[in-house]
Amino acid sequence: MSFQENAETMSVSLQNIQDAAERISGHVLNTPCAYSQKLSAMTRAQLWIKYENQQYTSAFKERGALNKLMTLSEDERARGVYAASAGNHAQGIAYHATRLGIPATIVMPHGTPFVKVQKTQGFGARVVIEGANFDESSAYAQRVCEEAGAVYIHPFNDYDVMAGQGTVALEMLDAVPDLDVLIVPIGGGGLVAGMAVAAKALKPWIKVIGVEASMYPSFAAKRRGLNTPSGGSTIAEGIAVKEVGNLSYDVANPLVDDVLVIDEADFERAIAAYVNIEKTVAEGAGAAGLAAVMRYPEKFEGQKVGLILCGGNIDMRLLASVLQRELVREKRLVTYRILGDDRPGMLTLMADVISRKGGNIVDVAHNRLVLDVPAKGAEFDILVETQDARHAHEISEALRATGYALRMD
Repeated sequence: MSFQENAETMSVSLQNIQDAAERISGHVLNTPCAYSQKLSAMTRAQLWIKYENQQYTSAFKERGALNKLMTLSEDERARGVYAASAGNHAQGIAYHATRLGIPATIVMPHGTPFVKVQKTQGFGARVVIEGANFDESSAYAQRVCEEAGAVYIHPFNDYDVMAGQGTVALEMLDAVPDLDVLIVPIGGGGLVAGMAVAAKALKPWIKVIGVEASMYPSFAAKRRGLNTPSGGSTIAEGIAVKEVGNLSYDVANPLVDDVLVIDEADFERAIAAYVNIEKTVAEGAGAAGLAAVMRYPEKFEGQKVGLILCGGNIDMRLLASVLQRELVREKRLVTYRILGDDRPGMLTLMADVISRKGGNIVDVAHNRLVLDVPAKGAEFDILVETQDARHAHEISEALRATGYALRMD
């Protein structure tokens, strides 16, 4: 079904998005949309990356937030605004509301990364931690907002917010007019709704592909008529929404060509690829587009693909964990578990073997209380940095040649 056939039923139009672009111009960045030679070679697709992590708040969300704030009347501005968000919408509201002199209160769920809480407070908003997830935080925020007589700004189920997010597509197609595909992360649906309207209006034959986390597949489930439960602790908390917005879904669904659902390991690999290859930081949701291409390369091979690196607000501890886990996946960080004799010189023997093979010992742990280990024996866990999987195998063979039992993790 084409954009033109559905234009009359849409509540967000290309004109709305173009008006939003003019309204927010000069207040948000027209971020780079750059070709990635290395990631393209790795995935066999031509990948163009929109670096929305370079916005002042490190995420695209300030586009929709600012567009909404700038449509408020003077009376509404004086009464202040409330919002619920896991972080990026919160920061967009906080930063631009403060800049415009509008009082802002943000309700964030328990478990929101500290970096997002701290940044939201730093931008001048009052932060309230309430609710186990976005839905509970949103319900609370709307209730207290009504009691305060303020204006509630929804992070995705709002036409002005959708229009603001749609400006991403305008900029991408202006920079790279011959894109074949746009891959867009989906949480509540505001970004994909706005971008799909803009993209299909300007280029009706372009494909718009959504990406959801397997723990929160609400858009895919709704369009397929499935009652798939949503929930769980995902690294992509920016798109961890139990139920897609009814308004954003109605706008996006006729225009989205397909929705891909990906797993936690896919997000981790994409985050690590952005750091190691592009030397840039992506949060889980921000890496969703690249994760989809890496998971399903056959779907995009040979095509010109636009990816939205929509946010870079990841907790540094979590980022460090993701990067270490990627080293484990690539067998560049390997634990060798050795069942040996509990006697002087045993560890020296193993260290000599590893050293001769060029491995770097990172950590060693002894365990003498495992009941399936003889009383005169011990279990040694030796964490070793290797060059690659081939090198890791060479070290394991050398250790086995000592005659002791070995298991690799």
